[in-house]
Amino acid sequence: MTDHIETDVVIVGAGPVGLFAVFELGLLDIKAHLVDILPKVGGQCAELYPEKPIYDIPGFPVITGQGLVENLMAQIAPFHPTFHLNEMVESLETLGTPSAPRYQLKTDAGTRFTCKAILIAAGGGSFQPKKPPIQDIDAYEGTGVFYAVRQMEIFRGKRVLIVGGGDSALDWTVNLQPLAARLTLLHRRDAFRAAPDSVNKMRTLVADKAMDFELGQVIALKGPAPVLEAAVVRRDDGSTVEVPCDVLLPFFGLTMKLGPVAEWGLNLNENLVPVDTEQFETSTPGIFAIGDINWYPGKLKLILSGFHEAALAAQKVHRYVYPDKKLLFQYTTSSTSLQKKLGVTA
Repeated sequence: MTDHIETDVVIVGAGPVGLFAVFELGLLDIKAHLVDILPKVGGQCAELYPEKPIYDIPGFPVITGQGLVENLMAQIAPFHPTFHLNEMVESLETLGTPSAPRYQLKTDAGTRFTCKAILIAAGGGSFQPKKPPIQDIDAYEGTGVFYAVRQMEIFRGKRVLIVGGGDSALDWTVNLQPLAARLTLLHRRDAFRAAPDSVNKMRTLVADKAMDFELGQVIALKGPAPVLEAAVVRRDDGSTVEVPCDVLLPFFGLTMKLGPVAEWGLNLNENLVPVDTEQFETSTPGIFAIGDINWYPGKLKLILSGFHEAALAAQKVHRYVYPDKKLLFQYTTSSTSLQKKLGVTA
């Protein structure tokens, strides 16, 4: 039996940008339901790097991905959003007109929504790790092979082999080195696509003999699956060497799949959704895209950019939800009505 829900807005994606959109909409008395394919809120922050420090969130010199999600959940608590997790929006039906949009969405779990606006905040879509072409690697996944670090503590006292040359590989090299019994970084060449500061820290650790750096590629894994004991590495000269390890962390990037959103007729640009920079609306009135999934000239894929986009999108959404109501811009620092909504006044 399907659920049929009437709401003002459906937000597709419950990552940081989707969560902050709840706050901006809530200030304008706009109710929202959020749908996310993941089993928990937080998007990439919660799924891929909950314990990784983030340094570019305004007002926080440093905060973890999970810490940011928890703060956002506390911030939007006064607006009582409803989450539909482990669900994916699979179909969209247009019911209204360009001047008075109205949509019906249906998820793969059978939930149906009728709403006046949609905010797509789905990051880059659904993310899947790019797996290295190593025979039988699946047999070690979850015990000896991990594609993301969700709990740093499980690597304490382990021999860790990290493979890759991007930001994720270098960041986790620096962050996990103090926990690991021994840490080795492996890359095809002695050049990196990571932040210079992370590369310099890694090189210092190598110079101090606090970790190892190897050049080459993993061609095989050894050990009675699912117990990993070593990785066989082929060097440029064709020779091979075994690197003892209990854990392999291959950071080869992520494959992004836009999913059903790609079928919504939004004039995609290289799998991203083009929007204007006034209210971040797509080519379809009433459908907005905020965060990493959108594109416009000068776009920066930063969480703080997504927060800005959510604030401006909410202003236009108000016109669709309350077409006969004039929107009065107010500041939370001085508006008693906004403070009452937030529960910060007597």
